[in-house]
Amino acid sequence: MSESLLTFWQDATRCKNYSQPTGRLPPMKQRYSIFSLVRNALNYHADWQEAWRSPDPKPAYDVIIIGGGGHGLATAYYLAKEHGITNVAVIEKGWLGGGNTGRNTTIVRSNYLWDESAHLYEHSLKLFEGLSQDLNYNVMFSQRGILNLAHTVHDMQALRRRVYAIQLNGIDSEILTPAQIQEMVPLLDCSSNARYPIMGASLQRRGGTARHDAVAWGLARGADERGVDIIQNCEVTGFKIVNGTVQGIETTRGFIGAKKVGIVVAGHSGVIAGMAGFRLPLESHPLQALVSEPIKPILDTVVMSPQVHVYVSQSDKGELVLLCPGRQPADRGEPVERADRSVPGLQPAAHAAAVGRHRRYLP
Repeated sequence: MSESLLTFWQDATRCKNYSQPTGRLPPMKQRYSIFSLVRNALNYHADWQEAWRSPDPKPAYDVIIIGGGGHGLATAYYLAKEHGITNVAVIEKGWLGGGNTGRNTTIVRSNYLWDESAHLYEHSLKLFEGLSQDLNYNVMFSQRGILNLAHTVHDMQALRRRVYAIQLNGIDSEILTPAQIQEMVPLLDCSSNARYPIMGASLQRRGGTARHDAVAWGLARGADERGVDIIQNCEVTGFKIVNGTVQGIETTRGFIGAKKVGIVVAGHSGVIAGMAGFRLPLESHPLQALVSEPIKPILDTVVMSPQVHVYVSQSDKGELVLLCPGRQPADRGEPVERADRSVPGLQPAAHAAAVGRHRRYLP
């Protein structure tokens, strides 16, 4: 976490006077349940409330969050829920979840080697485990397990080191033999004839996937219910800074004052920070992902191959989701080619769906 963001969090949690919202809170949201579904079905679903308001910006807020994706909405939601800071605006230049949130591969896990990463992501994973109940909104969190394959002796040594470190942090992780992997994922080619033979794998059973759109919508609904203004189609064009202190932001909808401003815009963070006159110690790197047309269910877990930098899962709609982290692939077919050789056993039907009829390509 950068020093500027850390300072923002420290200041925000200290400022108890922020907890006094201006104006009236929005009305309580309808609770989603089987009973509300049946009740609204009787009138052809004509009386559902809007999930969140679309207010005009107020002249000023205690806190402005730039970025209406999963992290920005979560920041606003937990400021309101945990700290009582409700005079908050989330500023989004497009539509909610239309940026990086709508283009990620939806994986949720905490199987990280280093202590700092492990504890951070384990806390996040625990939040996800109760998020649907907390938000009263189904984020479609599926703890289907995450497999990390090992293809060489060195891979197995590194895998054991990682698993033991994870276990020392009190996080679930285990090592599977090729026979156990084959039983869990029949699709995989665990034979010795595979181009990249599978010698073993680590498994985090609590890991899985969540529906990225639902996460954004649920957090938006929960933040709105607590008084947060969510302002879409409002692009930040600059900052007003006086004597080193932020006074607010300039936007395409005019100036909006703020005591604190949080920058939560993923790969665009450096650009927004530059508008405020400072440089973040961060670099943005593109990741290439491919999403196939829906096919019949063939993969009910997440399979990763760090050796060749690819992982594969299947969405609830049947789409194969493939990601190539690490570097820019040479062409649009490379995610599939990598998956086919490093996650052995992508059978012809899945391969054809991914190669010949890919529906969208996510930069």
